[in-house]
Amino acid sequence: MIEAPPPPPPPEEPPAPNQLSQDQANFLRLPNLPNGTPVRVGVILPLTSTNAATRALAQSMLKAAQLALFDGGNANMVLMVDDEGNGGASAAAAAGRLLAQGAEVIVGPLFGPSVSAVAPVARDRGVPVLAFSTEKAVAGRGVYLISFLPENEVDRVVGYAAGKGHKDFAALVPRTAYGELAANAMKDAVAAAGGRIVEVDQFTPTTAAAMEPAAKVAKAGADAVLVAQGGAVLRGIAATMTAGGNHVQLLGTGLWDDAGLARETALEGGWYAAPEPNADANFIAKYRAAFGAAPANIASLAYDAVALVALLSQGEPYHRFTRAALMDANGFTGVSGAFRFRADGTSERGLAVLEMERDGPKVIDPAPKTFQQHRGS
Repeated sequence: MIEAPPPPPPPEEPPAPNQLSQDQANFLRLPNLPNGTPVRVGVILPLTSTNAATRALAQSMLKAAQLALFDGGNANMVLMVDDEGNGGASAAAAAGRLLAQGAEVIVGPLFGPSVSAVAPVARDRGVPVLAFSTEKAVAGRGVYLISFLPENEVDRVVGYAAGKGHKDFAALVPRTAYGELAANAMKDAVAAAGGRIVEVDQFTPTTAAAMEPAAKVAKAGADAVLVAQGGAVLRGIAATMTAGGNHVQLLGTGLWDDAGLARETALEGGWYAAPEPNADANFIAKYRAAFGAAPANIASLAYDAVALVALLSQGEPYHRFTRAALMDANGFTGVSGAFRFRADGTSERGLAVLEMERDGPKVIDPAPKTFQQHRGS
């Protein structure tokens, strides 16, 4: 849910014990860069992960970061890439090497345990980390999560439903870390909207296991039900919950933003929060033109992170990526829309609310272009 701008961020934290404050002779220098202090950007990704899919994702994110570097237009900016490996000690070692080369900001790593390992190393030098993890617990104290967080989606769709008069809410969530996040986010969003929680049920994420909880929630007396699930399991849940002409308002997360669900009859009339359709079309086209293939689903996050660094790169060397600059209340424009960082290091994104229709999803409440306004009902 997009609200009025938050209060100004707290004052800058005291300098780190070993604060990087000026260019040093031993820092990385490239012969083809203009005169002056380079904008050295450390990038940490799991390039040698033992998981092939993770390695492929890392390569796509690196290409997106390189594309943002080119688009940023700062000829004095350089990406210094190191390997997250399988996380932990290898990620911390990568951060140490990048800092030794003069990195002013670190983009990455991808996974929560790696972020936890990198954070104290970067914090010791006063260098911010723009990480891709969705684990809220690793954010803060110089770590900013630029990822897509389910809390944003739940807050947005619940806030919209409350604005349309829904007051009694229920949730059906998988018995997973994602499901727990969605359930907790719904409780917070409903409380903020002055509504009431009437039922929260979990299920093992299989179609068969979800049927009994779905039937139970359908009879709980809620007038809006959040279903934090996608795919074939969502189809089964929706059919069960709408059986017998039950007209409860179904609410969903970004997992509903799936072309395979677009014409699912049982989901017709359901609402979910996601970026505007085709918001990333320009990025996808540029990436495909540059690399001959489509980007991975979250490669846009790497583009956004490096584009943000480029935007802030004109300031004084080693004093440009400050807490105040990163927490600009106006936010920034990313591949998928507006975003900004909260005081706890998590991100807030401008999302649209879409309705499932027979011919596919339709935007019923557009994504805001700025955070300097209240979202209307």
